Amino acid sequence: MTIKTRKAGFFGLATLGVAVLLAGCASAPDSGSDSTDAAAPDFLPCIVSDFGGFDDHSFNESSFNGITAASEELGVEFKEAESKSEDQYESNVSSMVDQGCDFILTVGFALANATRDAATASPDTQFALIDSALSNDDFSPLTLDNVKPVLYDTAQAAYLAGYLAAGTSKTGTVATYGGLPFPSVTIFMDGFVDGVAKYNEVKGTDVKVLGWDKAKQDGTMAGSFDDINQGKTLTQGFIDQGADIILPVAGPLFQGSAQAIQDSGKDVAIIGVDSDLFLTAPEFGAMYLTSVMKQMEDATQTIIVDAANGDFSADPYVGTLENEGVLLAPLHDWESKVDPALIAEVDQLKADIIDGTITVESPSTPK
Repeated sequence: MTIKTRKAGFFGLATLGVAVLLAGCASAPDSGSDSTDAAAPDFLPCIVSDFGGFDDHSFNESSFNGITAASEELGVEFKEAESKSEDQYESNVSSMVDQGCDFILTVGFALANATRDAATASPDTQFALIDSALSNDDFSPLTLDNVKPVLYDTAQAAYLAGYLAAGTSKTGTVATYGGLPFPSVTIFMDGFVDGVAKYNEVKGTDVKVLGWDKAKQDGTMAGSFDDINQGKTLTQGFIDQGADIILPVAGPLFQGSAQAIQDSGKDVAIIGVDSDLFLTAPEFGAMYLTSVMKQMEDATQTIIVDAANGDFSADPYVGTLENEGVLLAPLHDWESKVDPALIAEVDQLKADIIDGTITVESPSTPK
């Protein structure tokens, strides 16, 4: 049995400095409880990455931190399978089943079919699927009693990021690009575009968004989540068109964006996704305006501990602003550069989304 130790990311800061509690998940059981002590010795949790790998400074790494924390809480080891290519998904998930895993965390939309097929063939094994629900081959919805979808309404937090970006931009042009047009990618882009539109509506401005047409559900995609050079190339193109704030929704490709910004010598900012890039990739810290975060570490830890204690549920978890499953990271180095009045407006928009005054919609919003 193998276990790998990694430094867990710290995601305990909420939007613009408010403390975070992941109310949307059930509370993690007390690690000293009788049920944990009874369940832990015989419980084997496992994880399968997509081909971004566990060091992607993004959702694979956050999920890995979650299973690490859960295993430490339970006092057990865990198994892992790090996918190097898409054609390994099915075999890696099957390998975890064959090795006797009681619970398997599969990370990313791309593993949905591999998860579905393994769960169907192994009904006694429990699964949680990050960033996707299940579907049949004809794309009709599917639910299985042993698979828990873990979903995030990131459009809500990206809406705040879009408004913030529009109010911070000096050029009046911002941009976004994705890795591949998965729903878990385009939902960020939809929210971002709508947030910019809201700023234009309120302020009577005309801040432009390059890279995504929400109405057409079409825009700039890198074609993968591992081609750092493509991220650099796309970002260079946006900078040449005047963009001074860029939202890469492409896993580690933000590193290419950072390289392009360094080469340009211009004052261009990045908005990160999934985790607080200021903490997970600090080498580019001065570039991050904020990040649109998913609290994956907290959610996965709670789900795994619950499963170990016999409390597994296939009911989907959906992270929102209300339950603080999604949020904005602090502004860090950019806080002194942003008008406090704009920060207050973003805080009010967050409250308006939570109380239903504003509804953020995307074709990819979890149902």
